[in-house]
Amino acid sequence: MIFKRVGAGRPYPDHGLEPREWAKLPPRQVRLDRLITTKDTLHLDTLLDEDSTFYGDLFAHVVEWQGELYLEDGLHRALRAALHQRNILHARVHEVSS
Repeated sequence: MIFKRVGAGRPYPDHGLEPREWAKLPPRQVRLDRLITTKDTLHLDTLLDEDSTFYGDLFAHVVEWQGELYLEDGLHRALRAALHQRNILHARVHEVSS
């Protein structure tokens, strides 16, 4: 199994972070098998696109809530990492309190 669980939505409260605020969070390594996805649909064209992160953040966005790590943005990056047999992903992690 690549991820801890595949989810369909964000169970945590809205954090209200804008892209600029995400960019201030230092990236860190996160194990893929600890992540719960917030999307259950994969777009193959995005997965195979070499320039898919050209206009976005180079790092995935992860929300830590109630001891769980939710992959909010970066599903395709995480899957590309898994396809390259890497079990970690560099991500910006934001902690949301209950």
